[in-house]
Amino acid sequence: MKLDSKIPQGPLSDKWTNYKDHLKLVAPNNRPKIDIIVVGTGLAGASAAASLGEMGYNVKAFCFQDSPRRAHSIAAQGGINAAKNYQNDGDSIYRLFYDTIKGGDYRAREANVHRLAEVSGNIIDQCVAQGVPFAREYGGMLDNRSFGGVQVQRTFYAAGQTGQQLLLGAYSALSRQIGLGRVKMFNRHEMLDLVKIDGKARGIIARNLVTGELERHSAHAVVIASGGYGNVYFLSTNAMGSNVTASWKIHKQGAAFSNPCYVQIHPTCIPVHGTNQSKLTLMSESLRNSGRIWVPKRKEDAEAIRAGKLKPTQIAEEDRDYYLERRYPAFGNLVPRDVASRAAKERCDEGFGIEANDTNEGVYLDFSSEVKSKGKEVAYAHGNHNPSEEEIIKLGKQWIEEKYGNLFEMYEKITDENPYETPMKIYPAVHYTMGGVWVDYNLQSTIPGCFVAGEANFSDHGANRLGASALMQGLADGYFVLPYTVSNYLADEIRTGKIATDSPEFEQAENNVKETINKFLNNNGSKSVDHFHKRLGHVMWNKVGMARNEKGLKEAIEEIGQIRDEFYKDVYVPGSADELNPELEKALRVADFLELGQLMAMDALQRKESCGGHFRDEYQDAEGETLRDDENFSFVSAWEYKGQDTTQAVLHKEELKYEFIKIAARNYK
Repeated sequence: MKLDSKIPQGPLSDKWTNYKDHLKLVAPNNRPKIDIIVVGTGLAGASAAASLGEMGYNVKAFCFQDSPRRAHSIAAQGGINAAKNYQNDGDSIYRLFYDTIKGGDYRAREANVHRLAEVSGNIIDQCVAQGVPFAREYGGMLDNRSFGGVQVQRTFYAAGQTGQQLLLGAYSALSRQIGLGRVKMFNRHEMLDLVKIDGKARGIIARNLVTGELERHSAHAVVIASGGYGNVYFLSTNAMGSNVTASWKIHKQGAAFSNPCYVQIHPTCIPVHGTNQSKLTLMSESLRNSGRIWVPKRKEDAEAIRAGKLKPTQIAEEDRDYYLERRYPAFGNLVPRDVASRAAKERCDEGFGIEANDTNEGVYLDFSSEVKSKGKEVAYAHGNHNPSEEEIIKLGKQWIEEKYGNLFEMYEKITDENPYETPMKIYPAVHYTMGGVWVDYNLQSTIPGCFVAGEANFSDHGANRLGASALMQGLADGYFVLPYTVSNYLADEIRTGKIATDSPEFEQAENNVKETINKFLNNNGSKSVDHFHKRLGHVMWNKVGMARNEKGLKEAIEEIGQIRDEFYKDVYVPGSADELNPELEKALRVADFLELGQLMAMDALQRKESCGGHFRDEYQDAEGETLRDDENFSFVSAWEYKGQDTTQAVLHKEELKYEFIKIAARNYK
């Protein structure tokens, strides 16, 4: 396997423009002769399918949900970044580029990140034209707010449902192409294998999840946009159906899998409340704009809160430890996610946690200061220059409700606590995965004709993603990168003609899928799929989670291997193959998670440094901050599949060369 990143030559700010100018094109009259498959219909997949359909290609789009509108992109709450500088606070394309590189702890590819920053402004214009209802200021201009890891306001938002509104915009564009017949939509279908012919991606085997029928679909190029792999931990903020299967299948067919150990732990999630819980709920990072994070200064106060003897509102201001403001005064509550998460873990590990569960994991996100501050502002704007305390609090709560009302309502429905009156309880949880399928500058994997977009690829976020950058990357890939790079690849496919699905390669791929399905259905084990998934998640969270060390990682590799062996011997999958069978779906997905989990631990073990979301206990400074090793680990790890025994995977390295920025210690103090 050879890694050729295909990064263009020339000045950083000119690379993408010059590169586009010299890409090969497919003439409009030739595009209807070419078929493209898009797997996944979140922001990356829906925008890619809509754009390629608009260009005139024949597109087949696949999603396992009953509608593209249910893709997990709808769960993104806080916003989408773009370097518009509407707030006149010093933002620029370079600033967004630099913040993203720094936020990723200098482990991202320079050229890809700059391209992302360049096209970010176009995304906002595109979405406004589609009717996305971004928040606006009094004068009608689009509003912005701050997110972690930056000192400007560049995040565009639509209340606390930005992902949903952006996806509806992409879905409307996709629906138009479906109506015109350029995109054929396959809902309730799951890709179970990639088909290669003469080394090129030429189609997929998909299972109709309603009837159980296996289908063959051919194409001249395949785009994987199936999201991340956070559900390897069982408990995460991801939708329960989110999985790694599409990415893992192409990995097993020859696509390198990169940086699997880079997992983002989001600092503002509702804490785990029981052993039977199956999903965690994210509270938007936007809340850190207005909320202050704290724990009691005294352990006895924390113990009293956990015992139900003391309420947070009874803790005096001077007895609260606003630990992010104390440790990181320059950024305060808006430090990057990995920094905020580790700081919360440190406080809880020291005994200051406030949530009364087995692990005492929880801190407060408190809005009382913002309520008073904004209440005074609103009163003053209304001409009341001497408002009472009661008036201030009333007006402040109204301001908070306008800004974050749906998030507060969601929190109250889940916890039965009113966040206007008492601080939210939060704790870090698995959220996003920066690792993924290795791609070059064209977003093409190491399999010719197989492209990967959005969270499914590794390319833009390094070791930690800044908040509000996931939506930016998904739409950048789909609307503004793939239409150029896929066309460049397809320019040589005009004379290929229709690709038949009765070839030996399709036959073999379908038989392999059938064999796997039959093995599970005939296994006659005694334990459910969830039994094994939970055990895997327990190992992953405790040994490949927020903090890692050599001993734990070696144990994890061994233990996951044992769980995997037991899984194949003793898993019970009821029902049959020719029907709607959710347990069969889960079994196929968990089988892939078990292989991936081992690779994540292996990747974390070989990376003997701390960077971003990858934190090794052995590599930290005196203040508990990450210690990078730029001399030995400034590379992208790219793993080559070498058979069912994941421990035999081969590591390849793409060296990261920074020509236009100076690598420095990441400092938010």
